[in-house]
Amino acid sequence: MKIAYYPGCTLKNRARDLDRYARETASALGCEFEEIPLWQCCGGAYTSAKDEIATKLAAVRALAAGRDMGGRVVTVCSACFNVLAQTNREFLVNPDFDFKVNNYLKGDPAYHGEASVVHYLTLLRDEIGFDAVKARVTNPLKGKKIAAYYGCLLLRPSEALAFDDPEDPSVMEDFIRALGAEPVNYSMRNECCGGYLTLEDREAAKKRSNAVVRSAAENGADFMITACPLCMYNLTKNADEKIPVRYFTDVLAEAFGLKEGAAE
Repeated sequence: MKIAYYPGCTLKNRARDLDRYARETASALGCEFEEIPLWQCCGGAYTSAKDEIATKLAAVRALAAGRDMGGRVVTVCSACFNVLAQTNREFLVNPDFDFKVNNYLKGDPAYHGEASVVHYLTLLRDEIGFDAVKARVTNPLKGKKIAAYYGCLLLRPSEALAFDDPEDPSVMEDFIRALGAEPVNYSMRNECCGGYLTLEDREAAKKRSNAVVRSAAENGADFMITACPLCMYNLTKNADEKIPVRYFTDVLAEAFGLKEGAAE
């Protein structure tokens, strides 16, 4: 099975493991991520201004490529998923947006929201199935207590992303169970780490990230997992209390026996 893949720019530099192990584990499960050619940065944040069109065109072109490469786009980065999914939904609810975008796209094929946007976690849950994931595990992470960190970009706005229940998500906990580990239930798993505040108000970002890490640690987590490079930075660089934080694809690759090293 081939599926159009949008890696995003951070996965080409600071988050290479998130990208590498997404591709390798997908291949192990019979799914080939086919990178969209000539993709551009999605911008990393969805601008809510209704008359702001130009900043969304990179996402639109990626969506159009996904439509032409089989009808959908899979991504791994939380921020990319958020931008692509919100942009795509705007076509379905805002005819004026559709009209203005396609005026910008003169010379390019028209796009009207025909693609679907899929996060790798929901591809594992809804199509591949966690039973298939569990069957592929060769190095079960038994005895490990893992805190899933959703943050805000995977979950909100829920009507646009349709990723999981924004108040009580479960996909990452089910993912952890499929790897043979025990998910940690803690109160801050779907709260913002303050990532976008880092440059403007470092102290506020530290306060938010400390609250997240402390909550996971107090509930017995051995380490945390995330899908977001921005959350990874904030939880490892801005939090005073240190706990290992890993990308979910890295942990999946370990459970599949595709990388050396045990979970800490």
